[in-house]
Amino acid sequence: MNWARQIHIKSAAELEIMREAGRVNAEVLATVKDLLKPGVSTADLNAAAEEALKKHNSVSPFKGYGYPPFPASITTSVNQQLVHGIPSKKRILKEGDIVSIDCGAILGGFVGDSAFTAGVGAISPEAQSLLNVTEEALRAGIAQMRVGNRTGDVSAAIQNYVESRGYYVTREYTGHGVGRQMHEGPQLPNYGKAGSGMPLKPGMTIAIEPMVLIGTAETRVLSDQWTVVSADGSLTAHFEHTVAVTEGEPLILTAL
Repeated sequence: MNWARQIHIKSAAELEIMREAGRVNAEVLATVKDLLKPGVSTADLNAAAEEALKKHNSVSPFKGYGYPPFPASITTSVNQQLVHGIPSKKRILKEGDIVSIDCGAILGGFVGDSAFTAGVGAISPEAQSLLNVTEEALRAGIAQMRVGNRTGDVSAAIQNYVESRGYYVTREYTGHGVGRQMHEGPQLPNYGKAGSGMPLKPGMTIAIEPMVLIGTAETRVLSDQWTVVSADGSLTAHFEHTVAVTEGEPLILTAL
């Protein structure tokens, strides 16, 4: 990935713009979530996301990103696909699948970036437990986004929560700063040591994104050069919010 490693501290006015971009992103994700039903293709989900972005005079930073250029506005990662799944007319959702949807929205020159994983119809208790743990790990990470803490405190909170429940966090894909660019500094792994890393300062904006696997931390990339899957074929989940450090409570910029 291309990383703009410089950390950009956002002003109050810039945070307001990022909040609007985040709200648009949340509305797009809500639109997609409503469509998660058996018989729907992942290409249908992408088409709905693009229509919702257009309604808000926004576009996704995902489309055309990287090499080979990513061909869609959202990623749709099903079951053992951890992240970066490419929407396809051939991928038809079925009862019991779990789907991770990651979306970005550009508004006013700033990026909102967030993701969720949800079930299609009734899902297994194993899958539901994975979703619950991953979402709670995100909350644990967000709770550490405070002045006086460091990036390692966020990473350690995620890792400790996930591993204490018997699951695994990926070592190869991370959270990241976000602002005018989709990927800014600092990088924020889903594992780490409390008290280490960069000090958190007001105006820092970071996409926190636990990526959790049931059977292994190991992954591999499919031949499309984008889709990341668990090495053992076990289920995976991914939740993400863009969060700002403030003088007080962490501010979730991508909440509805």
